[in-house]
Amino acid sequence: MDHKQIKKHMVKQDLQSELGATIDQRVERYMEIDHQGIIGGHHFAAASSECIKLYRDGYYISAVMVSQAVNEGIVKFIVERNDIDIHLDNNRGETKNISTLIDEFEGQKIISHSCAEASRGIYKSFRNDVHHMNPTVATIPFPQLAKRNLQRLATVEKELFGMDKDGKCTQPKYWDIGKDGTAPAFLRLE
Repeated sequence: MDHKQIKKHMVKQDLQSELGATIDQRVERYMEIDHQGIIGGHHFAAASSECIKLYRDGYYISAVMVSQAVNEGIVKFIVERNDIDIHLDNNRGETKNISTLIDEFEGQKIISHSCAEASRGIYKSFRNDVHHMNPTVATIPFPQLAKRNLQRLATVEKELFGMDKDGKCTQPKYWDIGKDGTAPAFLRLE
């Protein structure tokens, strides 16, 4: 065997050993989230699904970062689907921030209080410190924060993409339903 084959073999053994040693913890983390199994096939769906896998596999900092990005993407998606004006009432061309938009959604009953609280919780989860890698990130309890953020994201996605007992979407405006009654979906049923 040459050096490259030896290295490939060693990496494979390391990965198998790590997976074998951590499989039970990974399954437990995956089960803790209770995520929505099917969401609309929108631009943020793949990132949301990857976020679940990051948490499952113990990549807590990445899970926090992706949960924050997905949350902000969903806020913008809600703005679009509800035709909300994002501009502040001033002549400077400023736009509303995420927190203001979440408050507006709740105030207009576009989302429930629990959904708003979940979205706010993600947004306020050290967002700027994590996004800018400020020195304070060294003190953030990422395993706990990642778990909370993923549970919060599950709350948001269940509200937007939930189904009734007959399998019909409870909020069709968040699905791209075609003339034939079908919609693109992202399945997370593993």
